Amino acid sequence: MNTKRKQVETNIGLADRLHGMAIRLLRKLRGEDRASGLSPARLSALSVLVYSGEMTLGELAATEQVRAPTMSVTVRALEHAGLVRVQRGNKDGRQRNIAVTTRGKVVLINARERRVKRLADAIAGLPETQRRRLTTTMHDLENLIKELET
Repeated sequence: MNTKRKQVETNIGLADRLHGMAIRLLRKLRGEDRASGLSPARLSALSVLVYSGEMTLGELAATEQVRAPTMSVTVRALEHAGLVRVQRGNKDGRQRNIAVTTRGKVVLINARERRVKRLADAIAGLPETQRRRLTTTMHDLENLIKELET
């Protein structure tokens, strides 16, 4: 087997392992989200609003990669829970602007803190050499994410 083909197979294997690990890590941490009382879809939409700011229903749906009617149901539930505020945006009233409320921001931040604490506790249990390697790996992953964004 030539070197180029080995490199491609190695890259595919590495990408597959990284993909699987990222999904498993998120699944493990998602267990902490139950304390928020919100579904993963609602927490995700809330997160987008907290970190990106006010947006239209269509923008939020596009960001979450769902159709507007699906996002409308999610937003209605978040609004009913007092986590977002919905306002009519354009002259004819069809555009809906969604913004997170203070309560919504608190709920999201608390959920994030629970996930981060669970992960920090696991990291604390690693030997020092593994924690140092993880720090280096984090820099590499940040660079990989930048590469994916271009």
